[in-house]
Amino acid sequence: MFPLFRRAALAASLFAAFAAPANAAVWSSPFAAYLTGRHAAVVDDLDTATDGLLAALAADPAVPELRQQAFLLAVLDGRQEAARLALSLPDGPIPRLVRADAEVRAGHWDAAEQLYAGLPAAPGFTAILRPLLIAWAQQGQGHTDAALATLQPLMQNPDLRAIFELHAALILDQAHRAPEAGRLYAQAETEYSGLNIRLAQMLASFQARSGHPEAGLAILRRLSRQGGDVSLAGRGLERAMARPVVADAREGVAESYLAIAALLRQQNASDFAGLMLQLALDLRPDLSAARMLLADIQAGRGRNGLALAALQPVPADDSLGAVVALRRGMLLAALGRTQEAEATLVAVARDYPDQPGPFAQLGDFYRVRGRFEDAAVAYDKAIAHLPTPIASDWPLFFARGVSLDRAHRWDRAEADLRHALALSPDQPDVLNYLGYSWVVQNRNLDEARDMIRRAVDLVPNNGAYVDSLGCALLRQGDADGAVTWLLRAVELQPEDPTIGSHLGDAYWAAGRHPDAETEWRRALVLHPEPADRAKIEAKLEHVAKGGDPLTPDLLVQ
Repeated sequence: MFPLFRRAALAASLFAAFAAPANAAVWSSPFAAYLTGRHAAVVDDLDTATDGLLAALAADPAVPELRQQAFLLAVLDGRQEAARLALSLPDGPIPRLVRADAEVRAGHWDAAEQLYAGLPAAPGFTAILRPLLIAWAQQGQGHTDAALATLQPLMQNPDLRAIFELHAALILDQAHRAPEAGRLYAQAETEYSGLNIRLAQMLASFQARSGHPEAGLAILRRLSRQGGDVSLAGRGLERAMARPVVADAREGVAESYLAIAALLRQQNASDFAGLMLQLALDLRPDLSAARMLLADIQAGRGRNGLALAALQPVPADDSLGAVVALRRGMLLAALGRTQEAEATLVAVARDYPDQPGPFAQLGDFYRVRGRFEDAAVAYDKAIAHLPTPIASDWPLFFARGVSLDRAHRWDRAEADLRHALALSPDQPDVLNYLGYSWVVQNRNLDEARDMIRRAVDLVPNNGAYVDSLGCALLRQGDADGAVTWLLRAVELQPEDPTIGSHLGDAYWAAGRHPDAETEWRRALVLHPEPADRAKIEAKLEHVAKGGDPLTPDLLVQ
């Protein structure tokens, strides 16, 4: 017998991982297979983990816990063994779903309905998923009215009404009952707080197939105006408008899993969201929206390699191919694959020259890597393709302002920072950046202090903002006030050498010279950047020679 997985390792790695199946390894022994699989699960190598656990289970099939673990891994890795293992496991929601989905693939809709009906109806995610799956199984049998009757009572729930209305509309759409479908599509659109890619895709497709292509295009234009990478979806979705988004009941079941996954993710239940997405992809491998959501979940957990693997099967000509390409570029950058990332982002920007999103991402890519001139050029192109800038566009002007500042083009940078605040006056990052820049330049000190104080009021526990406020007071000659705020900043970020150096400056200005030397020496121990180290060492050298360590070129940089 084999020991169980540690629960922490299982929770950390089983539920949200995704990768393409690999060839099974050759194991020296069943126990070696188990140990290798266990380690692979901890480090998110799902292929090897699944291979190892399946090999260990084949050697000792009588261990219930091992069977359960191998089953979960097989589900998450999209392995055919999952359906076989589900038959031998005690009844539970996940084994039952896998068995029912196998019946769906075989076209046995009555058997699938019975299995879905056996899911728990008590409060929980299955209480929402169960009626959706039952309704689609009924539609698979051609029983449209029964499917609608299954969903009808749930449309009274204000928190979930939109989901059930949308799926009822999809069922009516498949049944060619366009007037009823149109009414429910409209109701679902009203219930949702705003357009997302999937909803826009469904609404536009219905309008186009109902003989109203202009109405469909208007929906896609509304989607594009939301900005970001969503704005790239319009062209691909327009090409696909003539096709139904959910073509049959099997795809409806997959869509149900996608809907529940999105809901679970909103509730921070990403483990089970990932599992729902894998069930969706088992039924419909081309469901790009599921791959995008899975990639978002993985990236949110810092698993950028797994996120990239989730997107890998999406072809370039997919209706969401441009959005996926942009996200691939961002993931490649996060993984340190710089040349591939740049080539990908440049290609998307070249293919969509009238869209600000790709140029904005390219600007971010350059800025993070210190290529500030290139970043400013990319942001120029992004901003040039904005319609009239609105409040939500402030990050673009802020990012360009930062890039221009780092490229030593302060006049333009200051104009961008002011414009970002004009668009959205209460952005603490912008308030702090512009205010601190003025403090360093020893100009507009009253306005700078007020801006920074506003940033601190908005985010009281941000050490960088508190540090800026202390520096502003020091510039204005209030050494005691500066000490008070800089002590608070050090409490918030005790390992920041720059803040420690500023506290030393304030101590010296307040006449507390031994404390100042102590803080400067402590800052040196915290490994400051080379330029900052040189300034701190210069202050200590001035002190050693009996000079003034707070010369203008050394104070508050």
